[in-house]
Amino acid sequence: MAQINFNYDALSGNYLFAEIARKISAYRAAHPDAKIIRLGIGDVTLPLAPAVVAAMHEAVDELSRAASFHGYGPERGYDFLAEAILQGEYRSRGVDLDLDEIFISDGSKCDVGNIQEIFAPESVVAVADPVYPVYLDSNVMAGRAGTKQSDGHYSSIVYLPCTAENNFAPSLPSRKADLIYLCSPNNPTGEVLSVEELTKWVAYARENDAVILYDSAYSSYIQDEKVPHSIYEIPGAKEVAVEFKSFSKTAGFTGVRCAFTVVPKALERSGRKLNDLWNRRQCTKFNGASYIVQRGAAAVYSPAGREETQGQIAYYMENARIIRTGLEEAGFTCYGGRNAPYIWWRLPGKIPSRVFFEKLLEECQVVGTPGVGFGPCGEGYLRLTAFGEREQTREAIGRIQKKFA
Repeated sequence: MAQINFNYDALSGNYLFAEIARKISAYRAAHPDAKIIRLGIGDVTLPLAPAVVAAMHEAVDELSRAASFHGYGPERGYDFLAEAILQGEYRSRGVDLDLDEIFISDGSKCDVGNIQEIFAPESVVAVADPVYPVYLDSNVMAGRAGTKQSDGHYSSIVYLPCTAENNFAPSLPSRKADLIYLCSPNNPTGEVLSVEELTKWVAYARENDAVILYDSAYSSYIQDEKVPHSIYEIPGAKEVAVEFKSFSKTAGFTGVRCAFTVVPKALERSGRKLNDLWNRRQCTKFNGASYIVQRGAAAVYSPAGREETQGQIAYYMENARIIRTGLEEAGFTCYGGRNAPYIWWRLPGKIPSRVFFEKLLEECQVVGTPGVGFGPCGEGYLRLTAFGEREQTREAIGRIQKKFA
C-alpha cells in the first residue's frame, strides 16, 4: 500500500498566506460592500517598468520567427542574464563571482524551499523566529523538525529569537547547527543585519562547518549604504553561504516569476561541491525560467530599467514611511520600514495577533498579517506591507488612527 509522507501532519495548519486569503474571502462574502485595503500579503501593485515590458515584447517577437526562436534554455539560465546580474548585483559592490555560480529560477520561494534537498536528512536546522514560513515548513516536510511543542516550537529546530531586546538580530545558536537560515532585510520585521552581525555569522559557519542559507530578496530596498546588500561582501562568505535574490519586489515580478540563487564553487561539504549538487538537482527537476521572462529581468539592469525600478522602490518606501510615521503618531511602537518595505507593528496590550488581525479587518477593513504566523516570537505584532497603492495606504492609516489612536 502506498504510504503518505506523515511529516506533513506536523505542519502548523494551512500555509499562512493561504489562510489569510481564505479569511478575507469569507469576510468579503459576508460584507460585499466593504472597501477592504490589503496591507497583508507582500504583493506589488505598480505595473512593470516600461524597459522591462519593451524587452519582453521584443523577446516575444523573437519567438515568432524561426531564425530567432528559442526552445528549452539552459537549466542554469541564459548567460546574458547571469552577466547582467554579475555586474549589477556583485561586481558593482566589489564581489567577484563566476557565471556558473549563478542559477536563474522562477522564484526564490521555490529555491529556498528546495535547497534543503541537497543536505542530509539528519542536518540540524536553525531559523530565526519570527521569519518567512517557508524556511521552517520545508524542513518540517523533510522530517527535520521533530515534534511540535506546546509553545509552538519544534523539538529538533534551533530557534534564533529576534526580539526588540536584541534589535531583531538573531544571536548565535545555543547548540550546534548545520544549516542556518538568515534573512536580511528581514521578512517580517523589516530590520537588517550589519557588517558586524554578518561577520559574526560567517565566522560561526566557518568554525562549525555550517552552511548559511541567506535570503536577500529585499536587498534593493536597503537605503543605508553601510548595510551589506550581499553576504559575499563579508570576507570568507563564499566558503560558507548560499544566497537567494529575487526580481519579485525589485522589479515587480511577483506575477512574472524570476529569481536567482548563488552557489559558490568554493563552498564544499563532505568532499562535495554544493554547486555541483545544486546543478544536478536543477537539471533533474527544473527546465529553466522562460526566455521571455529572462529578457525582461536582464532589462532591469539597463540604464532605463534601473531608473524605472528604482522609482518604483522609492514609491513603496514612501508608503513605508507613511505607515511607520502614521502608526507612531497614533502612539504605537513599530520597527522596520527604513531599509525594507515591511513595518513590524507592536500591538497594544496583550491582544493575540490573530485576534487583532480579525479586529482590524472587522473594524477598519484593513488587512495585515498576524505576527505569530511567522513564529512564536512574532506574537504581539502585526506585519504591514508598503506594496499598496498610495492613496489606499493613506486611507488605511487614517482608518487605523481614527479607530485606535
